[in-house]
Amino acid sequence: MFQKILIANRGEIACRVIETARRLGVATVAVYSEADAGARHVAMADEAVAIGGARPAESYLCADRILQAALETGAEAIHPGYGFLSENPDFVASVAAAGLTFIGPSEAAIRAMGLKDAAKAVMAQAGVPVVPGYHGDNQDPEHLAGAAEALGYPVLIKAVAGGGGKGMRRVDRPDDFAAALESACAEARTAFGNPAVLIEKYVEMPRHIEVQVFGDGTRAVHLFERDCSLQRRHQKVIEEAPAPGMTDQMRAAMGQAAVRAAEAIGYAGAGTIEFIVDGSDGLRPDRFWFMEMNTRLQVEHPVTEAITGIDLVEWQLRVAAGEPLPLAQEDIQIKGHAFEARLYAEDVPAGFLPAVGTLAHLIFPPGVRVETGVRAGDTISPWYDPMIAKIISHGPSRAAALNQLARALEATEVAGTTTNLAFLARLARHAGFAAGAVDTGLIGRESAELAALPPVPVAARALGVIAAAGLHAGTGAGFTLWAPLRRAVDFEPPAAVQVIGPNRVIVEVAGGRHDCVLHPDGWWVDGAKTAARFHVGAGEITVFLGGAHSFPRPDPLDRLVQGPASDLTLAPMPGLVKAVFVAPGARVAPGDRLAILEAMKMEHTLCAARAGEVAEVLVAPGAQIEAGAALIRLAEEEEAA
Repeated sequence: MFQKILIANRGEIACRVIETARRLGVATVAVYSEADAGARHVAMADEAVAIGGARPAESYLCADRILQAALETGAEAIHPGYGFLSENPDFVASVAAAGLTFIGPSEAAIRAMGLKDAAKAVMAQAGVPVVPGYHGDNQDPEHLAGAAEALGYPVLIKAVAGGGGKGMRRVDRPDDFAAALESACAEARTAFGNPAVLIEKYVEMPRHIEVQVFGDGTRAVHLFERDCSLQRRHQKVIEEAPAPGMTDQMRAAMGQAAVRAAEAIGYAGAGTIEFIVDGSDGLRPDRFWFMEMNTRLQVEHPVTEAITGIDLVEWQLRVAAGEPLPLAQEDIQIKGHAFEARLYAEDVPAGFLPAVGTLAHLIFPPGVRVETGVRAGDTISPWYDPMIAKIISHGPSRAAALNQLARALEATEVAGTTTNLAFLARLARHAGFAAGAVDTGLIGRESAELAALPPVPVAARALGVIAAAGLHAGTGAGFTLWAPLRRAVDFEPPAAVQVIGPNRVIVEVAGGRHDCVLHPDGWWVDGAKTAARFHVGAGEITVFLGGAHSFPRPDPLDRLVQGPASDLTLAPMPGLVKAVFVAPGARVAPGDRLAILEAMKMEHTLCAARAGEVAEVLVAPGAQIEAGAALIRLAEEEEAA
């Protein structure tokens, strides 16, 4: 076993690797950017080395600096985590040339699977079924459009070097193909440095089922499947293992195909074979096709660990150190069911836009596994993926594990930034999901219901008023000689409180009166125990009661005046202006593309909110802007006239 390893990554995966290494007695070296100097993974590691600026291209993607850090600290091996350099064959070659061990597959295996088109050819030769499509080298737009016509719409445009939904677009009509192709190629160039794409037939009732494989370079085993069908924007939201509705026959067929795929390229280490499955007629052995292979550990690997009892990071370290596969196929068994929910800083009602901010308050409930790279007080920056944590539940049955996940999500407390927590909790309670009726279109079909702001319970609003009045920790003995103390509270809607005794308050809000009493076990509202908790921040109050309910704390000195919201296109987040499509004097219609903003590894198209004439273009391509920055101004109607 290694004595010391360097982890060429950040966030929760770096922390995850450190935990296993620590248990095995292996020392760890963290690397960090300027933005991550105070990060959790830096604090956890035995040593830490600064490698550059906040931008990934200035730090986590700088192979030479990472190699130098490994050599200077005496690390024997490098664990790449996922993302960044984890699937870069040139980096693997550099690690070997430096006399170090790469904890992962060989350079040749990564190259074989690195481009989706070439990978599909390899898989077809190995007898693994592949999705019908065009995987050739001709990238002429007219040729690709012709391939789409031949396949029949709808089709998927996919970056050949892609992953995580980047460089992927669904196209339903020929008229939309050119714009979708341009957008997919631009995003692929940004994310992977390769704009090439392939075209595939879109499966109408798709399920995304992947198989965890592990090899030692000669033979491989599978650790069963994960269902990753709950997606939005082609990115996974909740994963589970095993897949609902899976039959023994289907599991055997997919497992054998995955092992054939891994052994065909002499795979060593942890990898995932992703399949697209037609779920329109149940799970049938003739209805699954190879999509791609991820030649690294996956974000959702904890659900596989939960149902098998196997530490995949430990296996990675042991096999990379020259040990054989720890178990044979027949020794790997399924035990129960597991789910993983990805908690992100993102604005769901605004279309899942990434969010930034300081995690002023962060508490996870007991009884579930949590993997996180942040702590209370840390900042979600615009430079990296906005994941806050992965919350993993495990139970003896699917129903038990899902109920445990839902309860954990409802008990998780986050304040200081916008998150998808309420969305995840609703999804975990969704009747169709609970019944196992999952496919990749579920979130899209139910988006209005799932993304709607949750109703605020009467008790939560009453307690919000108490917090706004500064009484949430107890009222003391406030009174007057002639009447209970009553005062107005700056709240929306308008509210008032009457302190009528020690730790007892009458709250008047939204036309109701509520009797609130602080007992040793927490606040009771109208005779009912709540077990509510509070976070009172500078501009916001959050009451945690069956979810998080936030109430603004208006600043009476704030007199900022803004023009009509429809006149200005504002940046919804910090980012890089990739393109501007209009100039002053241009006429636009509602929904017309105005600009593209790149933030948190994704491209976001900003569109006109109304028809009008462009009065000013306030930014240029290449500009780095802050959230709320004005980008484009439309002329007022009378001004345009």
